[in-house]
Amino acid sequence: MAGTGIAPARDWRETPLARIISPMQRFIHSETSGGLVLIAATILALILANSPLSSAYMGVLKSYIGISVGPFELRENVLHWINDGLMALFFFVVGLELKREAIVGELANPRNAILPIVAAIGGAAIPALIYVALNAGGPGSAGWGVPMATDIAFALGVLALLGDRAPFALKVFLTAVAVIDDLLAVLIIALFYSGELNYTALGIGFIFLALLAVTNLTGVRRTIVYVALGLIVWLAFLQSGVHATIAGVLVALTIPARNRINPDLFLERARGLLAQFERTDPGQERMMTDERQQSAVYELEAACEEVQAPLQKIEHALHPWVAFGVIPIFALANAGVQLSPDALGGDAMPIILGVTLGLVLGKPIGIMLTSWLLVRFSVVALPRGVTWRQVLGVSFLAGIGFTMSLFIATLAFGDGARLEAAKIGILGASLIAGLAGYGLLRSGEPKSE
Repeated sequence: MAGTGIAPARDWRETPLARIISPMQRFIHSETSGGLVLIAATILALILANSPLSSAYMGVLKSYIGISVGPFELRENVLHWINDGLMALFFFVVGLELKREAIVGELANPRNAILPIVAAIGGAAIPALIYVALNAGGPGSAGWGVPMATDIAFALGVLALLGDRAPFALKVFLTAVAVIDDLLAVLIIALFYSGELNYTALGIGFIFLALLAVTNLTGVRRTIVYVALGLIVWLAFLQSGVHATIAGVLVALTIPARNRINPDLFLERARGLLAQFERTDPGQERMMTDERQQSAVYELEAACEEVQAPLQKIEHALHPWVAFGVIPIFALANAGVQLSPDALGGDAMPIILGVTLGLVLGKPIGIMLTSWLLVRFSVVALPRGVTWRQVLGVSFLAGIGFTMSLFIATLAFGDGARLEAAKIGILGASLIAGLAGYGLLRSGEPKSE
């Protein structure tokens, strides 16, 4: 700066470190990145399961890890820790998304919510009926819930690849359908894929859920309080027979979603504090000795905390960990299936066909049929700027079941040949549905401004 002898501050974005980490930051915030990492984890799982490393791969998943605190001990194999532990974090984020959508998102307006809600129900019911028609009374009958689910990360990742060919309203529609689909999947898991109930443990879980709700109502905003109580709920559900991932959704619903101060009050307070920060002697060593500066910074930090709801902060903080950690680890542990002619024999074919036809045909039929009926009878209208061809395209994308379908398959079949058959159907159907949806949307007219 001229006349002061002080060199201008260098923009951190121009530093060598920033040039190194900026591409990674852009990658992490890209909508398609999570899908790319998930694909890589799936391919790696398939390679490991069909290579000489197969025994070592399965050995790691079946090895046991225990945690002991005094007389209490929790000992499970690695696969169980992933499916009941890490996936609880995934379902926690799902619960946060559900609550956000219900409060301020597409589902907050009942009129706007009718189309995605009914479309999601149709897109879940028809696949289940197709599966049941092929497996009723057979050894694979328990897997009727497998083709009902949509992998929201994969589906939105494919949609993001289309750029301007996919209007924003189409993305909102697919997101809303997938969120409702997740809620249906959670209900199905809780009602039909839970074990024998331990009512004592379940009661403890609900007592601490009630305590979480009271904590919210009394205005507590410290994240650590919700983490501590949420862990107790998870442990109680883990011992109760209700699948532990349901605890993730229920705990998420207790997280505060309202801010303490509105944006106008925040702006007024922030401007006053910044003005106070500037009214200091420039000759002093800033931030180290000036109490007024320190006070302004602390108060500004508190204002920033109050203007952002805990739900927003937690969802923003966890999303990268779930997208780039939890889900790829789950895929690495669960997508490994040995591909051989023997895997297609015996009881496998009805399961494979039920899952494949349910996801590839049932999803688009269910979503398109229910959407058309609602529009035909003037209950709702299609989102502005969205065509029926585009609805058909995202209906196929909803057939990418993957993460949620794999999860339900592990609950339905446990371990063995039937689970392997379900995995083959899920992987094949997700690939076909993704390509079909992308092809339909890619060949359509680009979005008009």
